[in-house]
Amino acid sequence: MASFAPYTYIQCPCHESASQGRPLDETPSPTSQDIPDDDDHTFDPRAPRSNYSLYPLEYLLYCDVCTQIRCPRCVAEELVTVYCPNCLFEVGSSSLKTEGNRCTRSCFQCPICIGPLAVQSLESAPDPSLLSAESPTTPVPAGPWILTCSYCNWNSSEIGVKFDKPQGIFSQLSKLRHGEDHHHQQHAKHSTSSGDLSPKKSDAAAPESHKARFNAMKAFYNAQNNALSATTAGSLSGMGAGDYGFNSPGALSRIMNLYSGGNNNNTSGGNSSTLRPKAKASAMREADSANEGFRVADLDEEAAVTKLRREGWDATATGEQAQAQVEEGARFTSDLWPIPYLLRAKRSKRCPVCRHIISKPESKVGNTRWRIRLVANNSIPSISIKPLTAGLSFSASTATIPTPTGGGGPGGGGYILKPLQPAQFLLTFKNPMFEELKVTLATPATTPGRFASKVTVLCPEFHIDANTDTDMYLEDVLKDGEKGGNAGRRRQGDEGTTHQAEAGKIWERGRNWVSIVVEVVPASLRIEEPPALLRKEGDPEPDLSPLREDEDILEIPMFVRLEWEGDVSQDQVGTTAGKEKDTKEKKELAYWCAIGIGRISQE
Repeated sequence: MASFAPYTYIQCPCHESASQGRPLDETPSPTSQDIPDDDDHTFDPRAPRSNYSLYPLEYLLYCDVCTQIRCPRCVAEELVTVYCPNCLFEVGSSSLKTEGNRCTRSCFQCPICIGPLAVQSLESAPDPSLLSAESPTTPVPAGPWILTCSYCNWNSSEIGVKFDKPQGIFSQLSKLRHGEDHHHQQHAKHSTSSGDLSPKKSDAAAPESHKARFNAMKAFYNAQNNALSATTAGSLSGMGAGDYGFNSPGALSRIMNLYSGGNNNNTSGGNSSTLRPKAKASAMREADSANEGFRVADLDEEAAVTKLRREGWDATATGEQAQAQVEEGARFTSDLWPIPYLLRAKRSKRCPVCRHIISKPESKVGNTRWRIRLVANNSIPSISIKPLTAGLSFSASTATIPTPTGGGGPGGGGYILKPLQPAQFLLTFKNPMFEELKVTLATPATTPGRFASKVTVLCPEFHIDANTDTDMYLEDVLKDGEKGGNAGRRRQGDEGTTHQAEAGKIWERGRNWVSIVVEVVPASLRIEEPPALLRKEGDPEPDLSPLREDEDILEIPMFVRLEWEGDVSQDQVGTTAGKEKDTKEKKELAYWCAIGIGRISQE
């Protein structure tokens, strides 16, 4: 059986807002008609949509203004710093627009193993200790220079790439790969001066890189557009033939001028309401040559097949290596070029409702600290799960077998539950806040899904004491710990050596934590067709498919509602300084969570 560790996942409230969305025409979607209201709808952790709304507590943030949980999907992100992960050089936003999202310094990755590349001289410097050395001074390595990988021993000389100097590797590599292509500039100038709708084709070499082809095609269509605006300046002046003006602020007035004859103020003439004759605009043609950025697909694979037969399968590039390349089309290892490092970014996160910053790192690249970090761990009680210990005597029907299944977890490993036999577990809620919490729990009588297990929370409402500072109140904490330990021993020792879990009472209480008992009756995993006498007309056909993945896990959906009295938020409108600053207000937070207890035995 696969390993299992008890877990607790919390649902983000953005799941509800996404499910309540409607199209613009106010017509309900077919699926929304079948979904009941939130008050009557029990959360199903096994539903497909739940996979995108359940997170561990460590992954969640918390907005103290809205008093809501925020997940990585519903926060609004903003860029703080963009930098290279290799040289830690900070890149400005203007450089991103002009040079792209790659590092333009001498930072490259190996195309074979994605390791860092270093600049080395191809010819080693002479050793001054040898007799052949011309001078005893420290020699300077001479070129040419290459990029080498210290992990897989790949170097750029294998693809015929050598550099004249060790500085400016990015620009040298771009010139070696793409060359100096000024063809698009000459093409645009020649086309603009000619005044013809069909720009003349130059005899220069056709651009090969993606960027050069894009620039050539952009220059070609710009020349077409300029020539069209020059020939139809009189007829389409009201529309702005240069860019057709449909996206400009004055588009409506230009269209009105076009249909009103272009002279709205001339009311004395008789032809003010008639349209002037428009010259027929010539159609723009498409690019049809390599000099204009057009490239015909090469369907001849004979050269690639011949190379594959000659060099073998080891000479071909893997899918990961081809995808890591800046430009596509690499098939063989000889087509792989050094990869410039992708830039990384530090991001700040805001609440999508109140725009309050809930997470912001330090702007310096080398600093890994956070300026603002409102994690949910500091505002939501954590939930840990463990079975009642075997040392305590329970009824004979209690059949929880703690069996470590490899892999640690809360409570130490997974647990196997016997079908149709009740088992009791302890849920421990730990309060991280400095205010007392009132917790109200609610669970369905049976878990949703094909195999319905019975769930009973013996104490659905309780209070958790505040989390006092252990440094300031160390003596009080020790005293409370001694009192709590004595009380716990008294509870287990009262009226003999046994203690039974009682409804409406907590199991154990500490300084800032409370343990309650949850009783479950696991369902049977046998797939059998129900008797015909129990079936009603209109009931759907029973699902008799085999057991699906992780369908044997007993997962409890639990609704948690927290109430406490906290300080008034400083961002709220109407707050004043002085005595009102110390006033308290009642706050509450409600959310669904999914608690994984253990696996049900398939015996």
